[in-house]
Amino acid sequence: MAIYLTVIGIFGLMLTGTLLIQQLVFGERIRMRQRVNDVVGSSPAPAPIRQQELSAPLYQRAIKPALNRLGRLMSKYIPVAREASLAKKLIEAGNPGNLAPRELMVIKYLLAGSGALALWFLAGTLGKNFAQGTMMALVGVITGWLLPDVILNSKIRQRKEEVEKKLPDVLDLLTVSVEAGLGFDGALVKVVEKSKGVLADEFVQVLQESKMGKPRREALRDMAGRIGVNDLSNFVGSVILADQLGISIGKVLRLQSKEMRQKRRQRAEEKAMKAPVKMLIPMVLFIFPAIFIILLGPAIIQIMRAFGS
Repeated sequence: MAIYLTVIGIFGLMLTGTLLIQQLVFGERIRMRQRVNDVVGSSPAPAPIRQQELSAPLYQRAIKPALNRLGRLMSKYIPVAREASLAKKLIEAGNPGNLAPRELMVIKYLLAGSGALALWFLAGTLGKNFAQGTMMALVGVITGWLLPDVILNSKIRQRKEEVEKKLPDVLDLLTVSVEAGLGFDGALVKVVEKSKGVLADEFVQVLQESKMGKPRREALRDMAGRIGVNDLSNFVGSVILADQLGISIGKVLRLQSKEMRQKRRQRAEEKAMKAPVKMLIPMVLFIFPAIFIILLGPAIIQIMRAFGS
């Protein structure tokens, strides 16, 4: 019985890990395709509902509904503060897989249990005693529990770095478009047409929310809250303030673009200054010992031979 549970746990761990990796790698393409379909519209001859359901990925047809049901069952065991924190992280990560906080908690529990069973079975296969097997199972629990958080934090960091890197170029394009006579919304459309990535996707959502009647100020504030980058928040605050006070948006955009470029140069210089310190660790651990062996090895051998004779 234990072997069957272990096999099921290993299968669940591998399946969940594969689906998570697929959503993190191809999630942005899927969301972009869905947004384009929402704006442009689907094909003139839609397929039957049954065919549409069967053509959906396995994750949407089976995995996500199962996670949703398990999340509802476990809702009473998830603290409200923990759920709010996970919701914020998921938003900053771009909602990978359209996961809800409860569904992410279900994945964490499944990975923790599957990791424990897998390492327990591995310990039994290697002939470890009960204490060693328990320690390996504990390591599996901790690894499975922390793995989704590590992946989520990595996704958040990648999105923020991409926004910080591309924001000056996007502001340049906005500035040129506004000074050429376009309105701010038209400049956003031009940015969406000419660029790709996180900012383009967020601008698409801002434009959609504006078309649906949401004030542009609120849409921009929500975008800044979803991404959580200080430079973008400063840019949004400047645009909103210029709109309220009647200041020329072109001048504000030009000043913001200049400031963002200076910040990007300062960050690059900071990383360049940190590089020697970071290089010191591999040099001390790997390069210096090899140099010492090559330089001092022959002398040590000669000294040993002299005293040995």
